[in-house]
Amino acid sequence: MKTWDVLIIGGGIIGLSLARELRKQGASVLVVERGEPGREASHAAGGMLVDCGEETALALQPLASASAAMYPEFAHELEDESGTKVDLRSNGTLLFPAPGHATDGIPGVSVLSTPLAELEPALAAEKRAVFFLKERSVCPRALFGAALKAARHRGVDISSGTKVVSIEVTGGRATGVITDKTTYRASKVVNCTGAWAGQFKLFPVPVRPVKGQMVCFAMPQRELLKHVVRSPEIYLIPRSDGRLLAGATVEEAGFDKRTVPETIQHLRRAAIAMLPALEEAHVLEDWAGLRPGTPDNLPILGGTPVPGYFLATGHYRDGILLSPVTARTMAQCLGGRKPDQNLEPFSVGRFEKTEFQGFKVS
Repeated sequence: MKTWDVLIIGGGIIGLSLARELRKQGASVLVVERGEPGREASHAAGGMLVDCGEETALALQPLASASAAMYPEFAHELEDESGTKVDLRSNGTLLFPAPGHATDGIPGVSVLSTPLAELEPALAAEKRAVFFLKERSVCPRALFGAALKAARHRGVDISSGTKVVSIEVTGGRATGVITDKTTYRASKVVNCTGAWAGQFKLFPVPVRPVKGQMVCFAMPQRELLKHVVRSPEIYLIPRSDGRLLAGATVEEAGFDKRTVPETIQHLRRAAIAMLPALEEAHVLEDWAGLRPGTPDNLPILGGTPVPGYFLATGHYRDGILLSPVTARTMAQCLGGRKPDQNLEPFSVGRFEKTEFQGFKVS
């Protein structure tokens, strides 16, 4: 039976980015995906590369900043290896903070040097405080498509439509997986299954699904909005092809991925209030995705008490942003090298003896 150096469970952007990075280092890699690769959180994400601000936890800041700095090279490599554009945009973000919220402690925030009416004339927010951040955005679907092609180009093996039932353990260490169809063997196994990461009995982890609903418009003019807009009511993400995403909700709804018409209408109204020209815009689609959340909403990265079994999950709202740094640091970890980034704050050990959904991580 064929054996791989590393078997990755989960074919989202985290799993594929890690697989490609491992192949760059010469490891043989198999990715096992229960459905179609990239069709869960990676497909549903907005693609704002937010590496600072109120939503970025202090413990996550170094990892987020490092990953944001890696993005231009990461995107360029994926485009070069795949022949696919990922729509990495560097126009920046317009931040409309909630009343009474200071922006002094947010790195990279500056006062607009150009009047908002000149910068984004279509926005209906002239009387609100507005600031500028040098953030990027990317199209997650294009990014994943490029990552999938790049991984295949690098020689990553991919098995889709195959559900992993359990982790195989031999002599006290992980040696592969048992699926609903066959058994795959590997020297090391990495759980990159996002919101489904807690499904394996070998070593349960506290990851839960956090639902997010979004709506996508066709802008009346392709350049109607150039910057990403972040406000307490809505965020707006323009794409270079004329699409505009508006979202997103944060809901504790289990594994329910259904959209709610009232919620979608609320998002639509909030988007129109910010950008009135969307009143006559065609809604292309709406959807809901499941983010992988943890009790502290920080990712889980690194090894487990089971030798040969590793975790790269729980990225919550930052899976797209953290893909390049997760791939690099986890590849270093799997290779027995000291990671460039300190992964201690993201160790699964921080949940020792913590009650979560009826079991303890210990």
